[in-house]
Amino acid sequence: MSEQPSFLSSVIKKGIVGAIIGGAFFGAATVLGFPLIFRYMFVAYTMLGTAVFILLDAPPVPALSGFKAVVALLAFYLVLSVVYIGGASLWPQYDPEDEKGKIAKLLEAKKRASEQGKAEELLARAKALDEKATGIMARIQTLGGPTEVAPAGSGGKSGGVGLVAGDVIALGKEQWQLQECYNCHKLFGEGGKKRGPELDNIGNLLKLDELKQKIVDPQSWMAEGFEKEYEKKKMPDKYKELMEEKDIDALVAFLATLKNPSVNTPKPIKKK
Repeated sequence: MSEQPSFLSSVIKKGIVGAIIGGAFFGAATVLGFPLIFRYMFVAYTMLGTAVFILLDAPPVPALSGFKAVVALLAFYLVLSVVYIGGASLWPQYDPEDEKGKIAKLLEAKKRASEQGKAEELLARAKALDEKATGIMARIQTLGGPTEVAPAGSGGKSGGVGLVAGDVIALGKEQWQLQECYNCHKLFGEGGKKRGPELDNIGNLLKLDELKQKIVDPQSWMAEGFEKEYEKKKMPDKYKELMEEKDIDALVAFLATLKNPSVNTPKPIKKK
């Protein structure tokens, strides 16, 4: 009988110590910002450890043998399994497929945000270009000057027309960026992925109308040495629908100023 009060005293003492330690873990986890479920887990593991230490002081059970021993063993494993499975089911479960789905959703949201941001930026730039081009055309009509654009550095006439020409070339350079021509063509030592020729000297090889023809009908001209790319129609046939007439003219004006003979721009070959 003396063992009973001793074991009960051990349960109370160790239970109190376990509760204090569990509370300390819960408080520390709260301060550190752990999710609530993890705080509960820390407390649960603390109490499980407390239970193990309490069982170390438990009085020995009567020895069993034969059929009773087998039944007792099976009952023990049954109880242990129920407790373990039941407890484990309360914790957050890691499902690889579920995690893949979460990651895919996060990436899809970022992709949509990126594409939307790019589209909004392109629309804003296109609107600004349209407004600028409209203003330039109005100035041209007011001045009564020619609408042809002289190459940069050619020393245009003093007055508004020379300024207008420079503005149109600037618009053409913006079109170069807006239409992402640099993805295929190298210019000023930048861009290009060998899908198209370098264009630093294209202004000496093609006239204005020929440049425009190449843009609206990519199959009309072929760069020497780019036969495979020409056959595969690497240059897309979309700009005549994608770009307005004034945008194409501005891009042509910009390309016409590219007259750097030190760059080996391939010779254009007439195909149509």
